[in-house]
Amino acid sequence: MHQPVGNRLRRVNLAGIAVLTLSFAAVVSLTGCGNQYRPVVSAIGPVGPAGQPTKYAVAVSSPSATSPGLLTIVDFGGDTVLSTPNILTNPSYFMLSTRGSQGYVINTEGSLDTFPLSNPTALITSGVTQTTLPVNNTPISITGLSPLSGLSTIFIPESNTNSIAAVNALTAALYDNVAVQRGTNPVYVVGAAGTPRVYAISQNSQQFPGGVGQVDSIETISTVTLSDSAQIPVGVAPIYGIMTPDDRRAFILNQGSGTVSVINVPNNALDTLPPGIVSTGTPTGTLPLCNASNPTATVPCPDYNPVWADLDSVDTLLVVANQGAPGQAGSLSIVNVPLCNAAAQPTNPNCSATNPVDASTFGQILATVPVGINPTMVSVLQGKDGNPPAAYVINQGDSTGTCPNNTDAGTVTVINLQTDKVVTTICGVSGSAATATANGTSNVIFGHPNSVSATGGQPAGKVYVTSSDNQYMSIIYTDTNTVQTHIPLQGNGLRVLVTQP
Repeated sequence: MHQPVGNRLRRVNLAGIAVLTLSFAAVVSLTGCGNQYRPVVSAIGPVGPAGQPTKYAVAVSSPSATSPGLLTIVDFGGDTVLSTPNILTNPSYFMLSTRGSQGYVINTEGSLDTFPLSNPTALITSGVTQTTLPVNNTPISITGLSPLSGLSTIFIPESNTNSIAAVNALTAALYDNVAVQRGTNPVYVVGAAGTPRVYAISQNSQQFPGGVGQVDSIETISTVTLSDSAQIPVGVAPIYGIMTPDDRRAFILNQGSGTVSVINVPNNALDTLPPGIVSTGTPTGTLPLCNASNPTATVPCPDYNPVWADLDSVDTLLVVANQGAPGQAGSLSIVNVPLCNAAAQPTNPNCSATNPVDASTFGQILATVPVGINPTMVSVLQGKDGNPPAAYVINQGDSTGTCPNNTDAGTVTVINLQTDKVVTTICGVSGSAATATANGTSNVIFGHPNSVSATGGQPAGKVYVTSSDNQYMSIIYTDTNTVQTHIPLQGNGLRVLVTQP
């Protein structure tokens, strides 16, 4: 049984101290009686606060199912709208490239829009490139990155053909289409910049018993063709995944099992976890999210229902949002995922600098923190630049009893990742009734949130929240964890993401 680990050593941020220095020059005069000192004061001008980084929040919204969608690009420093170009009708999924230099949007009809974000102020509708994917392929999601081949690529799962489309992100041309082997219903592609392979998640498999899913390993070394090199069994109903920035581990969330399958990317196989981390009966390479013993090998935590995850890359944590039982509070699982340190353990032959094994504490569930009802996404504010690490979880209802109409409006749960405690719950105002005119900029989000994106900054980071039933984007300032403004989107929100400077 895993127990939350207390008294963990965490990184401490020390605030810088500005010092005003006065320089006194003593000038000695030989005239008059005795020595006469005449101090000269030379003031050094104080340094003001650091300028905000150049980055942008990019939100996609949809006025209706038959109207063109909209991009709303907002300046991080000033919360001002820079441009609002039109995009394809009825957008269904939105993603940015690795550092946010490009954006990609699809709809279920098979259209793909690509657009540059290097100069968002100048982006207009004519600057959006639209491409039609093969007919009846039903695209599900998008993953945009530059893998080991160096070719900026958009990976798109297509459920009708059980294949993964690979699109050249610069030309929007389809350059390969890879069929998943023995798997059905691909839903997501997991990857990171520079990775030698990406992993396509399929929810149903004909090869593996018990209804478990699989991931197909797609090699990305070639710039011309892709190949499916391995099929790896995971848990029941895998739904989402995330890869570490150093492309060493990939984490696959199994919604039906309440588990996380861990893939060793260099080995292209399920990870060999440290002894004692996994409860008896769980397949190798799978982390249970509950602390109790596993009822069966394939369904160890059936009531957890993980749906989204993010990484605290500074403290090497995996944070997983679990929906929990219907109508009940969900939870956030905080999992320790460090690898061994080759520099600190030079005599350990298993601690290779190119392929390190898991640290002895890898996989420990450090805490399970209650959140709101039906959480759908989590975004981590990285612990750097003076910002304490925190997780922002969006929920469809309140579980604390402190919010008005607590079951009829969304909330945001803020969790300090150093203490693993809830800092605050930000309440919501329900649905389309929530407008900036009616509700001002009081400390509430609008509608039932469907996406959240946290980013650091000085003197404060910001957290952007969109909702599927509201035409405003709420902006939370992280120094006070309060909603400071709402940005009109001219359509119900689909998703918001932030570019990197």
